[in-house]
Amino acid sequence: MTAAPRPAYKRVLLKLSGEALMGNQGYGISPETIRTIASEVAETAKLGVELAVVVGGGNIFRGLTESSKGMDRASADYVGMLATVMNAVSLQDAIERAGVTTRVQSAIPMSQLAEPYIRRRAMRHLEKGRVVIFGAGTGNPFFTTDTAAALRAMEIGAEILLKATKVDGVYDKDPRKHADARRYAQVTFTDALKQDLGVMDATAFALCRDNELPMNVFDMTKPGNIQRVVCGEDVGTRIVKDNEGSRFA
Repeated sequence: MTAAPRPAYKRVLLKLSGEALMGNQGYGISPETIRTIASEVAETAKLGVELAVVVGGGNIFRGLTESSKGMDRASADYVGMLATVMNAVSLQDAIERAGVTTRVQSAIPMSQLAEPYIRRRAMRHLEKGRVVIFGAGTGNPFFTTDTAAALRAMEIGAEILLKATKVDGVYDKDPRKHADARRYAQVTFTDALKQDLGVMDATAFALCRDNELPMNVFDMTKPGNIQRVVCGEDVGTRIVKDNEGSRFA
């Protein structure tokens, strides 16, 4: 009988982009895609790891894009925050259908849909084995959901920030344009900054670097990868403190 995998971390924060929820349909939420993601999140939570999630809203509304078209940036960002709450509530429903209790906490009060974001309450939910989904970003315009993920990860005492993407890690150059691009197995914060690797937006990256919060960037489209990363397998690219060094896969 094969032993169940054991998580390498006690508490983690998973950052999901809104685009991850739309599958191949180009807009909105794909029912099949959100069921698949929710199933992976639920199976990971069942390992005993305390799992929090920050979800973006780019599948519904992108504040920065709309502001470039003439919309007031603050207004556009607030609409984008509302989009993240739509995704959070949809993800909550799908995860609970997969058998795991969840809570949605919103940085913008909307009591009919979600709890207000309260740090100590969020941590208590995690201790009880509930998946906590953070919506509405930081609650402030001009900050991305990447920054919200970094902020929430540090507030709840997460040991690592997992960034789920559609690529299998961080490369030294764009692999879509350069055949000789090499993937890092591990890269330091300083090297990532010097090479402008674009792991996250600058504010989020600075928060993680200054507070020495490691990150792991990985491909979430490959089934089982969320669980593999949580169990400490060598998946994607880890972003680490300078004294741990950089190396290619």
